[in-house]
Amino acid sequence: MAEPRPIVEIRNLYKSYRRGSEVVPVLEDITFDIREGEFLALMGPSGSGKSTLLNLIAGIDKADSGSIRVGGIEITEMNETDLATWRGANVGFIFQFYNLIPVLTALENVELPLVLTGLSARERRDHAETALRMVGLEDRMKHYPRQLSGGQQQRVAIARAIVTDPAILVADEPTGDLDRVSAEEILALMEELVGEIGKTVIMVTHDPRAAGAAHIIRHLEKGLLNDDAGP
Repeated sequence: MAEPRPIVEIRNLYKSYRRGSEVVPVLEDITFDIREGEFLALMGPSGSGKSTLLNLIAGIDKADSGSIRVGGIEITEMNETDLATWRGANVGFIFQFYNLIPVLTALENVELPLVLTGLSARERRDHAETALRMVGLEDRMKHYPRQLSGGQQQRVAIARAIVTDPAILVADEPTGDLDRVSAEEILALMEELVGEIGKTVIMVTHDPRAAGAAHIIRHLEKGLLNDDAGP
């Protein structure tokens, strides 16, 4: 069987920030690929650049130089308007603290990314219900975030991330606010999304146990890719 093709291709990526008159390098000459259906963990100490790299891949931040292609599209050359449109169609976000809207039900939170699409209200509702069933929350659709456990809230956040059927899922410390049992359940769900429906997951984590769920672990150290996993 043919090897899956790269869905993310990163070449010679540089990123720095200004601190007053000082230029602080964050990422230096990063080059590697992420293949379709891969579960990748990015690890490194605080300040290593892993969240910055995740934000660049997701089109939230802009590189100083270098290339990022996602699904064959060069995103580093896009303007902010085009990037916003591209993100909405191609990237699902999973955050450490869920980022759910307290006054909306689980179903309404999941439906939210579909509001700006051309789907009808009924179609949006059907898509949201399907996503919640996929994460095992068919009996919690009408519950508000305050009525859900941390693990259940993160499942709602994952349903919201997959409801638009994005090309990639980016997860920033998705188990960082969860107890061990809930964290293991969320990691198992993410593995299921990769194994059963072929999603590509890129996860930033500092937790070796969380990283152990991934297919590939890449380490960043002071802005440099510090492994030999190849392109």
